[in-house]
Amino acid sequence: MRTSDEYLEDLRRMRQNIYMGGRPVQRDDSRIMPGVNVMKITFDMAQDPANSGLFTETSQYTGKKINRFCNVCDSVDDLLKKQKMIRTGTRLSGFCIQRCMGTDTINMLSVVTRDLDDATGKTEYYPRFLEFIKSYQERDLIAAAVQTDAKGDRGKRPHEQVDPDLHVRVVSQNRDGIVVRGAKEDITMASYCDELIVFPTRTLTRNEKQWAVAFAVPSDTENVHIINRASSPRERKILKAPLNTYGSSDALVVFDDTFVPWDRVFMCGEHEFGGRMALTFASSHRHSYCGCKPAVEDIIMGLIALTAEYYGVEGKHHIREKLAHLAGIAELIYAAGIAAAVESTRSASGTQVPASIYANVGRRLAGENTYNCWGMVADVAGGFPVTMPFEEDYFDPVTGPFISKYTVRNPDVSVEKMHRLQRTLSDYLSSSWAGVWQVGDVHGGGSPVMESIAILSTYDFEERKKVVKRLAGIQD
Repeated sequence: MRTSDEYLEDLRRMRQNIYMGGRPVQRDDSRIMPGVNVMKITFDMAQDPANSGLFTETSQYTGKKINRFCNVCDSVDDLLKKQKMIRTGTRLSGFCIQRCMGTDTINMLSVVTRDLDDATGKTEYYPRFLEFIKSYQERDLIAAAVQTDAKGDRGKRPHEQVDPDLHVRVVSQNRDGIVVRGAKEDITMASYCDELIVFPTRTLTRNEKQWAVAFAVPSDTENVHIINRASSPRERKILKAPLNTYGSSDALVVFDDTFVPWDRVFMCGEHEFGGRMALTFASSHRHSYCGCKPAVEDIIMGLIALTAEYYGVEGKHHIREKLAHLAGIAELIYAAGIAAAVESTRSASGTQVPASIYANVGRRLAGENTYNCWGMVADVAGGFPVTMPFEEDYFDPVTGPFISKYTVRNPDVSVEKMHRLQRTLSDYLSSSWAGVWQVGDVHGGGSPVMESIAILSTYDFEERKKVVKRLAGIQD
């Protein structure tokens, strides 16, 4: 397993193909480093003997100890530990731990490449995946899930677009590999991952074989351009805090006639499996959200409870009602993840696949409640955290004494503690980073409408009608 320092050094050795603000930048650019710092948590936790068994696992392919973020789940226990690890990591970073996206992608590939080979009887995608995953685990790599296409006109299919490149496609192939062109949007951690794993964003038809492609390339591959946007809480100049060292990056990833060797191609032309890849990833990733989003609720509950204590209103009925409501949401989402693990099924490759219905209802519950939950924080916090003076004003000899006098709430709570809390509330409620994160809570892993579609397509409503017919004495 890599250390966090080794991970950072590997990033620094990569080819410069990231662009920010109209110019190329290195992967250790100060704006990208907050996201790198989140990734470093995943390495540091795995190195800590106290976390053995939660952040680590034994590979079923090599028999070696590996980082659990590199693990392909082959049991119910694996799924439960993945979920618990993500909740733990999210609480440490203060928001999305991010690395689960690569975890869910390799799990998807394990399932679908084997099923694809079994269906065709002539492809060799699963053996390629096995060679890829052994190296991936041995090197303790990080992968970005590169799924969301540019899409163009949302009312048209890939083959109907004016520009065929609006979904990533194969433009040519030979005995050595394929050449791909197109772009993927909203790709988290593309600027600080080792690998880009690309796969379809939707179901495909027989007219769309050229768009039925899945592959992996190192993120600094020639003719790959990463146009990056970084987000992080406001920098603290005096009162340093762990939250303000973390952040994330999202990118438009462009494949400009990028060559991919065959040993890294996991689907090429098998359009019937495009939707299968998209949905299998979605189920796995929405299961991960059932660990991530309860941790978000943990943070929200902590913010409300601490704010109420510092403001002197912790015993008020409306505060206790908010906390009870949030606790219910958090644990229902987590329980849905547990159910998805317990009711999971074993694929032909031996990979354990979370039960889609529970993964989707958990993720849907989280997404639908995002702004309601953050609205509760805003309600309790009041307006001052978003209108408060700049940090330096608290320490200015002229303005500082005024601020100290007039920002006191509970006299038993120091001015510094109050300042730290209110500035953290400001970070979570009104910074540009907060806006990015809250929209991500709604749409990341699939918008609530996508979970609704998945639920409606898999849930057995006919069986429920039969129950009522029997109770009502209705005979067909």
